[in-house]
Amino acid sequence: MDWNLPELRAGHRADEALLERRARAAKANAGDAPEIELGAVRCLSIEPAATPACGDMLYIHGGGYRLGSPAAYVAYAQALADQSGRRLILPYYPLAPEQPFPAALHAIVAVYRALPDPAATIVAGDSAGGGLAAALCILAARAGQRPAGAILVSPMLDLRAGRDSYDRNAARDPLFSRQAVQDAAALYLQGHAPDDPLVSAIHADPNDFPPTLVLAGGAEVLLDEALDFVRKLALADRRVTMHVAPGMGHVWPLMAAGSPHASEAIAAMAAFAKAQQSDASEGSA
Repeated sequence: MDWNLPELRAGHRADEALLERRARAAKANAGDAPEIELGAVRCLSIEPAATPACGDMLYIHGGGYRLGSPAAYVAYAQALADQSGRRLILPYYPLAPEQPFPAALHAIVAVYRALPDPAATIVAGDSAGGGLAAALCILAARAGQRPAGAILVSPMLDLRAGRDSYDRNAARDPLFSRQAVQDAAALYLQGHAPDDPLVSAIHADPNDFPPTLVLAGGAEVLLDEALDFVRKLALADRRVTMHVAPGMGHVWPLMAAGSPHASEAIAAMAAFAKAQQSDASEGSA
């Protein structure tokens, strides 16, 4: 079946402040990991340290669609690879505003389709990467090529940024805010409808999702949209699990690395990935 990706669109140059933020982050996060190319997209490839990989996890970094790089994720991804037993693939996808929606999605789909066994792959991501992972699940379901499961960490699921947790947790989530989502949406969407399920998965058909694990911090501004998304999938009898870390903010498994809550989140992701591997093995027996 056809993937029916939206057509690419022209963007515009990033302003100097955004370019400077990217440059500072690149200097601070110069991670060291092997690089590969999948679907003509540059990716980091991180293998489990102790055992051969039992499959792949396509992990999509965050950064509000306009920032971020896999280089900041090397230690985090290694921990997740070691505990899950999966190879982690982290793509360098195109950023807005130079390349707005759907450029990043085109790149993610190309990587997914180039994996050895997409149907056995776990699709994962955090923040904007969680939004892209959700969009990939939607397109994959429509194309008849569902992944084995999805892991969404502090995902951006509604670019309208209207839920109460934006106000309730504003003072408790130092990394993210309603204004940050609105700024990211403006650069990423550039006139595209914010209620398109491919940019705001809260509006998607829940039947498009594979078994899904959603993780959110109890103190983050995105909490309510994550909860609403989980309720929507549960009401449709989809297999969905929610992990909420009390008192934690946006993308705490990465930002609070080494903390007990971060360790618990990585363990939950690894257990979920192993469960999908077990289900696939039983189904083929």
